[in-house]
Amino acid sequence: MVQSRPLKVAIQMDHIEGINIAGDSTFALMLEAQKRGHQLFHYTVDTMAMEGGEVFAFVEPVEVRDEVGNHFTLGEGKRTDLSTFDVIHMRQDPPFDMAYISATHMLDRIHPKTLVVNDPTSVRNAPEKIFVTEFPDLMPPTLITRSEAELRAFRQKHGDIVMKPLYGHGGAAVFRLGPDDNNFGSLTALFGDIFREPWVAQKFLKDVKDGDKRIMLVDGVAAGAVNRVPASDDLRSNMVRGGQALKSELTDREKEICERIGPALKEQGFILVGIDVIGGYLTEINVTSPTGIRSIQKLSGIDIAAMVWDAIEEKRANMA
Repeated sequence: MVQSRPLKVAIQMDHIEGINIAGDSTFALMLEAQKRGHQLFHYTVDTMAMEGGEVFAFVEPVEVRDEVGNHFTLGEGKRTDLSTFDVIHMRQDPPFDMAYISATHMLDRIHPKTLVVNDPTSVRNAPEKIFVTEFPDLMPPTLITRSEAELRAFRQKHGDIVMKPLYGHGGAAVFRLGPDDNNFGSLTALFGDIFREPWVAQKFLKDVKDGDKRIMLVDGVAAGAVNRVPASDDLRSNMVRGGQALKSELTDREKEICERIGPALKEQGFILVGIDVIGGYLTEINVTSPTGIRSIQKLSGIDIAAMVWDAIEEKRANMA
């Protein structure tokens, strides 16, 4: 652990009152920061403002406790210049929409003098389902399009496919279409009505029944993993959709994937990243608000929150 002066840390997040602390990675990061003696503050994106080139938010000091139903205390809040903080964690949940993008533009004004985790420019330029396409040889066959003709050709080529919205999150609107499924036309019409953005189609991976592995990387290095196994009646393995978290080690293939993408993650300022791997194929690179920290610690004893703060403290020490 790098010895560090106490840091002034703000957490940009959905309101702390509504989080489920049992599985919330942001809460794990807050507990570790408090344990190290850092000053913790809390604010929500809707209070942000930019005036005269300065960025403000309504910020409240916060104390956290690992107690269900009694997990936080907020102090008196006030409008605060965000550049006065040493570190800001951008941890609000997706969707990755124009509101999310606008927040990254505001945080650009203060980063890197104030260390924003993850780098807001890189977050804006690396949506999870697009950034991953920089490594096509590690992925299953994937198509990004709004064209029904392109989707039909892709489905004809691969037979069994999965469709999902490009900027979806948490397993929302993920559908499997088999080669004989007559819902293709209805589904593409539905997606066209609901989503203005392109959609993602991927070849269905049968190995998903054995789990969708979430691997956490800290500063470009694999730190730990949890295998998320879907319920028997569901395609999706996300814990919020009923997936079961199981202890997991990295396979040689998964280590290879991490070693391939790690340098690019580090170069772009991604301190905490969660990737998804199914049957040895990389499917997503999650850089916005990746989760999995608490599950991995509970199942494997690996303290990823501590690793993240080690990395942050080292970066801040090098900036001094």
